[in-house]
Amino acid sequence: MTSKLTEIPYRRNSADLFSLIVAEPWSIFLDSGYPNTDRGRYDFMSARPYKTLTTYGSLTYIDDGENIRCSEQDPFELIKSSLGKRSHNLTDLPFCGGAMGYFAYDLGRRIESLPASARHDINIPDMAIGLYDWVVVVDHHKRQSWLTGQERNAGTEREWSELNALFHSEAYLRPEKFSVRSEVQSNMDKSAYARSFDKIKRYIRNGDCYQVNLAQRFSVEVRGDPWAVYLQLRESNPAPFAAYFNSPDGSILSSSPERFLKVTNGMVETKPIKGTIRRASYANEDKALAEQLLESDKDRAENLMIVDLMRNDIGKNCETGSVAVPRLFALESYATVHHLVSTVSGHIRQDRQALDLLRGCFPGGSITGAPKLRAMEIIEELEPHRRNIYCGSLAYIGYDGNMDSNIAIRTLAHHRDRVYCWAGGGIVADSKMESEYQECFEKAAPMLRLFSDGMTKHVGS
Repeated sequence: MTSKLTEIPYRRNSADLFSLIVAEPWSIFLDSGYPNTDRGRYDFMSARPYKTLTTYGSLTYIDDGENIRCSEQDPFELIKSSLGKRSHNLTDLPFCGGAMGYFAYDLGRRIESLPASARHDINIPDMAIGLYDWVVVVDHHKRQSWLTGQERNAGTEREWSELNALFHSEAYLRPEKFSVRSEVQSNMDKSAYARSFDKIKRYIRNGDCYQVNLAQRFSVEVRGDPWAVYLQLRESNPAPFAAYFNSPDGSILSSSPERFLKVTNGMVETKPIKGTIRRASYANEDKALAEQLLESDKDRAENLMIVDLMRNDIGKNCETGSVAVPRLFALESYATVHHLVSTVSGHIRQDRQALDLLRGCFPGGSITGAPKLRAMEIIEELEPHRRNIYCGSLAYIGYDGNMDSNIAIRTLAHHRDRVYCWAGGGIVADSKMESEYQECFEKAAPMLRLFSDGMTKHVGS
């Protein structure tokens, strides 16, 4: 088995490069947000996977381009078998091909037994993963780009000249128009949110749980090209773990600030976010808000609960004694909010793979609560609709065994002429209903602003 590596012209804005393939089947753009975020370095993009795996409930459909078979086997194991024998990465690039796509929050039902009371009204797969034999890698630090392929599929050789010519071209395809056709709707008004909030507080007082992430869903009717929306989103709310995915039943648009799990040569890293405060227009007020967050006992306690949960989760598949917390309660600032972010690390066991780690931690603790299973049961009880992609993960898993993934927050799903987005926060014993309700709108503001000039009034209501 050999690999190909061809340098192609570097473009400072990788979205211009991805626009050349955005309309292709299963096109995917893992976007570091460069140059609008100082955390960005690498962007990855591809299309036309040679194999796809889509999971609906207990069934996964595996399409190799010639045949479609159906399996009830564990979806994570199916991806492992599809990736095949691990191969060495002969370049210094972090990803040169493998699996890319998403794991929706509701895929957690394949791991845990959960009740089914929330409405399931967005019919997108619980998992949509493609096997990509070629990838474009953009390194913004070196200002270089490459087209790389692993030659695991015969079609790659036939496509190589066409792809090389395409990415050498100076073309840039402008998105089609996009329009909003309705008012923004929430699935939970303030009184409904308050009732759910009060019930969570009762569960906490009774000892059922310590923290539960409660979210509301917003939706709007639309017409046009979701790629146009993503271009606006990445401009107004740049994020280091952003993504655009032309998935089988719609498009996923993510401006996530949160890494879920990263595996590099056996080293594991997760960066849970817990603790949020709005940003201010004036520097002095913005600095004061950041200091208020850093000094908040409530937010630090909330963060520490999830750090402990993630230490336990990654410990299932890491070497004994290797799990550590190198950073606790670090401040990270984004377009509209400040966050408290901690880092948990470890070393994966030699008999385990990145997908074992992902399964063992899925869905992420920062967007469920503690203890995780009881928090998920309460979420199912109190949120009117299933979460679908929200709080799931977009990821790559390389043929070399390395992986990186986000938590799909600040994420929109475009499905059948509607766009859906979600926002929520962790409820703990010290939480106040008014501030938690307002935090939903502060987190959702960059997304909702795309759809309604009147969003400012909504936030202040």
